[in-house]
Amino acid sequence: MKKVLVLEDEASIRSFVVINLRRSGYEPIEAADGTTALEQLRRHPDIKVALLDIMLPDMDGFEVCRRIRATDAKIGIIMLTARTQEMDKVTGLMTGADDYVTKPFSPTELTARIDALCRRVGGEEESAEIVHGPFRLNTRNRTLEKNGDRVKLTQVEYSIMKMFMDNPGRALSREDILNTVWGRDYFGELKIVDVNIRRLRIKVEDDATNPTYITTVWGYGYKWGF
Repeated sequence: MKKVLVLEDEASIRSFVVINLRRSGYEPIEAADGTTALEQLRRHPDIKVALLDIMLPDMDGFEVCRRIRATDAKIGIIMLTARTQEMDKVTGLMTGADDYVTKPFSPTELTARIDALCRRVGGEEESAEIVHGPFRLNTRNRTLEKNGDRVKLTQVEYSIMKMFMDNPGRALSREDILNTVWGRDYFGELKIVDVNIRRLRIKVEDDATNPTYITTVWGYGYKWGF
């Protein structure tokens, strides 16, 4: 049974999420504050996905996300955001989250997002490497190197890089990226693509403000090339 961390300080919301996760075949691990969440992750290193609320009694969800990402690039992270807090979505993604779900959310939507992340986290492919210029993508280990140095990627970032390196020189629409990486049943907005590209550029470009590897195709999407 796959474990999901549920970090939510409001007991009623946490209980609602936990009940629906159990119905969907997951094993929820509960936490009401950031400190407990980090301790639960240490106790349960096999947690596949973490659901992080933002407003917490101690450290906020962004800080929890940063601390998780400092030691674990593979775990799936979903931020739980308020409908009115647009910047929270961007901030959450830039601190290392893979996705966000806006409150109030339906159990079906939340489960679909978790299912999609678990597929990416657990996915394995045939042993192969894709090499472009200074980059080497190992599709078995799901790792990326630039000039021989490891680039730490989240599972979403890895999926985007693989799509780019499978399609060098081809303009990919934001819709193509969204459908391939997040799935055609994804409920969210195209903005999640742009924020993840911004985060990815910080990791792979020599100068993220003047990208040469991941270039923008204005009004359409992005292209991988040199």
